[in-house]
Amino acid sequence: MKIFSAQQIKNCDSFTIKNEPIYSLNLMQRVADSCVNWISNKFKEKENFYIFCGNGNNGGGGFALAKIMYHNGFDITVFLNENENFSKDAASNLKKIKQISGIDIFDFNDAATFNFKENAVIIDAVFGTGLNRRTNKKEVDLITFLNGVKLPKVSIDMPSGLLADQMITDQTVIFKADETLSFQFWKKTFLHPETGIYCGKVHILDISLSEEFIQDETTSDYVIDDQLIHRIYKTRSEFSHKGNFGKTTIIAGSFGRVGAAVLAVKAALKSGSGLTFVHAPKCGYEILQTSCPEAIYLYGGENHHDRFQIDHDTVVGIGPSLGINTDTESAFMDFLKSCDQPMVLDADALNIISRHSQFLARIPENSIITPHPKEFERLFGTTENSFDRVELAREKAAELGIYIVLKDHHTQIITPEKDVFYNITGNSGMAKGGSGDALLGIITSLLAQNYSSKDAAIFGVWLHGKAGDLAAEKFSKEAMLPTDLINELGMVFKSLA
Repeated sequence: MKIFSAQQIKNCDSFTIKNEPIYSLNLMQRVADSCVNWISNKFKEKENFYIFCGNGNNGGGGFALAKIMYHNGFDITVFLNENENFSKDAASNLKKIKQISGIDIFDFNDAATFNFKENAVIIDAVFGTGLNRRTNKKEVDLITFLNGVKLPKVSIDMPSGLLADQMITDQTVIFKADETLSFQFWKKTFLHPETGIYCGKVHILDISLSEEFIQDETTSDYVIDDQLIHRIYKTRSEFSHKGNFGKTTIIAGSFGRVGAAVLAVKAALKSGSGLTFVHAPKCGYEILQTSCPEAIYLYGGENHHDRFQIDHDTVVGIGPSLGINTDTESAFMDFLKSCDQPMVLDADALNIISRHSQFLARIPENSIITPHPKEFERLFGTTENSFDRVELAREKAAELGIYIVLKDHHTQIITPEKDVFYNITGNSGMAKGGSGDALLGIITSLLAQNYSSKDAAIFGVWLHGKAGDLAAEKFSKEAMLPTDLINELGMVFKSLA
């Protein structure tokens, strides 16, 4: 799914109105209808809805929503800024609700002294994607007050005060929603930690904007959706053998930290690797042979890696708990010099490179690196925020000819062509040591199975998150383990068949 800027979304609306053709007021009605259906199902036990409407088209949609919900039997109260001029469509819808005696209308200033009922919902339709100015004192005071009201909160289009595709300042006051109902597209601001925290759970509603525009309009930002995954996923031929599904070698582990190797290997096996090797110190031999009998052990040293002897026809995933011992570091540098095939690098492999930045250029083209924000910072330098971090990642992916899997709540896959794919599977239960080791195993296994580097990164991150969601449903976010995630991979693959 494409992610568009605020201007592109505005252009899409205009194109739809011109070419469908449809009146802008009717498009606003589509927005209201889609919201009513969702709100009515979600809050069917609630009686009172307080709808806060701005003077633009988002407010116009709020007025239309108020009218429909009133006729559906809900108690509706509307708040607005009486001193503002309204857009043409907003004014038209406002006129209609003023003719309904059962809908009470108040000014924003009245909210602070209003007696809100308990069995109620607050709906924010003050600003939407079109916000292009600083909020005034009246609006700031309103949003600040509403954030303190202990009622469920829903934002229409996006939480008021947020910008669709820009970072916010520390002084910005933003409505904090429990649910956000947006239309047709994800917005970049939903997907970054500094801004997404205000959105609650995001729901993308279809309002039938022009497919022609969406198809033809270019962007470099995407959300990984089911349609993309089904295009990437390769079903297995019945007439196949282990040689058809590649050779995976996981290089991981050191004394006291062999668990990382176990998790990476198990994830590789569960992701379909035809033949799986584990290159590890002898101290982990019995652990690995017992816990991963399907994998072939390769000697890497006694208590830490001091050599890397790898077949050339295997795909390597390297880094989990490798350690940064001097011998390990030296052996890894020699190994990197000799490699010319794409590999997957994580954790200590990246930490070693960050200490010797000249070796960044040694990473083979089309390799995949999987840093978390701190590892990324050590490799490439600090940035002010996650928006800037993604832009730096674009430049580095292009410069080095590699794929960067930037781990976050919504992990980003950045390509050498500077495209960014945001993942929306996964949950906070995966924020545990070992989850990254599993991800390395999954991606390396897919790369060994002849998925392209791009597809292996995208599919691997999606698989990892989807399995994490299943594990959280079964065990809870608090109690789920990376091992549980790995064990759910089979259910994810079954859902794709």
